Amino acid sequence: MFVDDITLHLKAGKGGDGVERWLHEKGKDHGGPSGGNGGKGGDVFAVAARDIGVLSSYKQVKNFEAGDGEAGMNNTWQGGAGEDIHIKFPVGSRITNQTTGHVFELVEDGQSIKLLSGGRGGLGNEHFKSSTNVRPTENTPGKEGEEADFHIEVLLVVDFGIIGLPNAGKSSLLNSITRARSKIGDFPFTTLEPSLGDLYGIIIGDIPGLIEGAAEGKGLGHKFLRHIERTKGLIHCISSEETNVLDAYRVVRKELELYNKDIISKPEIILLTKVDLISTAEQEEKIKALKTVSDDVFPISVIDDKLIKSFKDNLSSRISK
Repeated sequence: MFVDDITLHLKAGKGGDGVERWLHEKGKDHGGPSGGNGGKGGDVFAVAARDIGVLSSYKQVKNFEAGDGEAGMNNTWQGGAGEDIHIKFPVGSRITNQTTGHVFELVEDGQSIKLLSGGRGGLGNEHFKSSTNVRPTENTPGKEGEEADFHIEVLLVVDFGIIGLPNAGKSSLLNSITRARSKIGDFPFTTLEPSLGDLYGIIIGDIPGLIEGAAEGKGLGHKFLRHIERTKGLIHCISSEETNVLDAYRVVRKELELYNKDIISKPEIILLTKVDLISTAEQEEKIKALKTVSDDVFPISVIDDKLIKSFKDNLSSRISK
């Protein structure tokens, strides 16, 4: 099952303790201080990976902890540093530290970001030696590492996001123009999670349908909306079965604007889907209505190879330009 939203508890390693130690030299009853400092605790890093399903592996294990630093040693040797931990997250992840509110973004494959710092090692008694304190007994413990809950959201990084009301033919379209295999059905919310397809190197995402009020969390709500924030363009599917295609168009556009005004400025192609279900006259009438809001309006039917090819060629030419 695709997981695109999860909360994990992460902890950096504790610094090792500084120690009290003394030199033992032949012929000297009172050797000097030789306690070493503790090693630094391990850090916690997020690493971007090209695997949008990686969060599903964290459903059972939600606590991650870096290694603790080692205590100091004799002869003023510092303890070893704790082992860092590198946690993989999908490219496109938005990671929020729920303690500080700090937000991290992973946008490139292999990108690494430090989320938490390990604790500093404690000081050994050798550190406190001075002209007035030649036999210090002081030593300090290592500091605790940083710790917090992190909320991870995956925002798909795609070229075009297919949007529209439920049952607008989005999944069928993706399957027809790419090799994707989205679930299809004649009822709302067949698609409960995003699906991706590849058309001539163009990555297209079939995003779960939204309803009026989605910006406030209704229906699939933000689960839908956040996945189109990073798309380069929108493919807006409107079913020819809609009595008023302009009303259907405006419902979706309103929700986009309420969620994030930047989204509605993205390039948009409007597809009147399922045109095989209506007459030529009705098709022309609905396309004419949609052209009052956009010049980029195309009829489409998944059983019409000519229309599918025409749209694929148009999409490809846009990207090449």
